[in-house]
Amino acid sequence: MAAAASIPGGQWKGQFTTIQKSGQCSSCGRTLESIHLSPEEYEFLKETIMRDVIDGGDQYKKTTPQELKRFERFVNSCPPFDIVIDGLNVAKMLPKSRESQNLLAVVSQLAQQNLQVLVLGRKHMLTASARWRRDEMEQVQRQAHCFFADNISEDDPFLLYATLNSGSHCKFITKDLMRDHKACLPDARAQHLFFKWQQGHQLAVRKGFRGSHLTLLDPLHYDTVVQTTGDSWHIPYDEDLVQRSSYEVPTKWLCLQGKTQAPGPC
Repeated sequence: MAAAASIPGGQWKGQFTTIQKSGQCSSCGRTLESIHLSPEEYEFLKETIMRDVIDGGDQYKKTTPQELKRFERFVNSCPPFDIVIDGLNVAKMLPKSRESQNLLAVVSQLAQQNLQVLVLGRKHMLTASARWRRDEMEQVQRQAHCFFADNISEDDPFLLYATLNSGSHCKFITKDLMRDHKACLPDARAQHLFFKWQQGHQLAVRKGFRGSHLTLLDPLHYDTVVQTTGDSWHIPYDEDLVQRSSYEVPTKWLCLQGKTQAPGPC
């Protein structure tokens, strides 16, 4: 942690700090705002995404109305999911490993926790090849619910629908930042809630030691935007213009505390 330094003007004292998993600042002890949406905020966001992204958006450029209806029937026939996986995206996270092997490793890790898992994929993933072994894909299908869309389709509308439809507990795994879908939302409030929901529900995946396996990171419990309580500010700080995905956690913060002014002479 860097040494404390006074901010010009004499009214604030700044210190670089870290934020604990609980959301508590290691410097001042204050707890950052929760990342979780209230039930009312969640329902508002769900209805907005269903209306403006799923039903009224450009999803038919990425799939067809018939396929989306088939998917809706599939989701309604399953129990609520705990985790929704963008199968093709996860499978390609370790380029030097076999795709089906990568996907199976993540699915098996989640299945051991007795979670209801949905894998979204494309039909070509079921065709045996050097990258997609039939026995490994059969193991994936035994351990998770699976939906394989047409090869020309994209997974985003399916992922959003399944995750939101399952309830606020459901998380999802993909490296996609979903900027296009955020842009479809009608106002600043909906976009802000989508960003918070994404941060609290998108599980980050990190390559293991020597890049030999994938590790799932727990989602955030606190918001990572600039926030203030009036007499304090907490500002995420990325050194050297490091590129950080919207769902990734800032490793360093700037904690600003208001300095109490001594009373002047009577």
